[in-house]
Amino acid sequence: MSKSNQPPLPPYQKLDPEASARKLPDPIDTQRFAKAAAFCTRGREDLAKRGYAPDGEKRLRKFSIWEITKYLIPVAPAHLRRVLKANEDLPQGEGESGSKWFTLEEILILRKHFDAEGVSTKEYMPYRPEGLPAKVAAVANFKGGVGKTSTAAHLAMSAALDGYKVLVIDLDSQGSMTSIMGGTVPDEWSTVFPLLAKDYARAVTAENELRRARAQPEIPLDETLKEALEVSPRNVIQKTHWPNIDLIGAQLNLYWAEFQIPVWRMGLKSWPLWDGLTNFLEDEGILEEYDIVLLDTPPALGYLTINALAAADILLVPLGASFLEFDSTGRFFDMLYTTFASIEDGENALQRAAGLPEIKFEWDVVRAIITRFDASQQTDMANVIQAYFGDFMNAYRQDFTALVGQAGEQVNGIYEADYRDFNRDTYVRGREAFDQTYAEFKELLIGSWWRDANMETE
Repeated sequence: MSKSNQPPLPPYQKLDPEASARKLPDPIDTQRFAKAAAFCTRGREDLAKRGYAPDGEKRLRKFSIWEITKYLIPVAPAHLRRVLKANEDLPQGEGESGSKWFTLEEILILRKHFDAEGVSTKEYMPYRPEGLPAKVAAVANFKGGVGKTSTAAHLAMSAALDGYKVLVIDLDSQGSMTSIMGGTVPDEWSTVFPLLAKDYARAVTAENELRRARAQPEIPLDETLKEALEVSPRNVIQKTHWPNIDLIGAQLNLYWAEFQIPVWRMGLKSWPLWDGLTNFLEDEGILEEYDIVLLDTPPALGYLTINALAAADILLVPLGASFLEFDSTGRFFDMLYTTFASIEDGENALQRAAGLPEIKFEWDVVRAIITRFDASQQTDMANVIQAYFGDFMNAYRQDFTALVGQAGEQVNGIYEADYRDFNRDTYVRGREAFDQTYAEFKELLIGSWWRDANMETE
């Protein structure tokens, strides 16, 4: 009898319900989630320590003369060696003369030396007009997996290598940015939560002064709000293994801010809940202490994201070159319009009634960035996205390269990866992918500063 030539059935057909039932575990109760969370916590800590020093600290690697002269300081290798030989007070690096390695702290000192003594036509220090505040850049999209955190992290690292002083604020309770930057966040009091609480507590204090004068009942300040009034930037800003990147980290409890902020707003309807982060940056001198403040937002348009967007001068929106991400990002822009137009309408009705100037949200620039781009498969879709988003789009499409994946396995940014661990061409291509993204960001940054500086002189 001949065998049937019928192809095998697909795997989802002819399944046996009884056999399937035998594979199921006992019903899952809530305690099982606690066990899974504990396992994941231990695993995350183990994985996060990959690439750390033996003492458990994360340290930034050193940089070779080849890297310094190719990427960081515009001098020839031979000239750098001559300058080092002639100036023994400058950092001399580690290793033999032909293969010296320098810390980033040492490179920053070399930058300043060349800025003072080098050729006037070369840029040894990045453009930064005196007397103007830092620029705040938010990286946001309410779709997850679009590359928000990696984009924000690599922009922070690029800017630090370029000589800027950067503050990174992690607003995502998942804390991925905090892990990349090696931060330690024991509880919500080491996040932005107490800063937002402090802003509300100040508003309540001011309101209570008016109520006392009118002999009206005061709004009570609970212990959390009283404690928040004593919080300073020093309590929440921590140093990182990058000498010119500081961090306000995040952890799971930060998510409670999404529930607490609307409760505060109900207690004092005149409190502008969207201004908490802005007020911290402006009132606590943060914008004078740093050059760039980078905000990594959660994948949702919640109250933390609204605070980030209201504080931002520059808004960057990463997305992949796919229909679903294009569709989601379009809805994100629609929700931004609805949210901020609603705030403007509601507040301005009150402002007009009180004879006060109206509020208006404005951003220096908004750019959508295509990430994880595969030119062999996604060019047509990327062209469609470019056509519809128009001047909202970055010109450059950020390629996904092998360097990104390999660096990610060590919970590192690509700028932390040692090029000796890769094929040289792989390293150069991977670095160029993010260098070009940073170049476009820097153009937005310095253009915004230049416009601000010239508007002040007009």
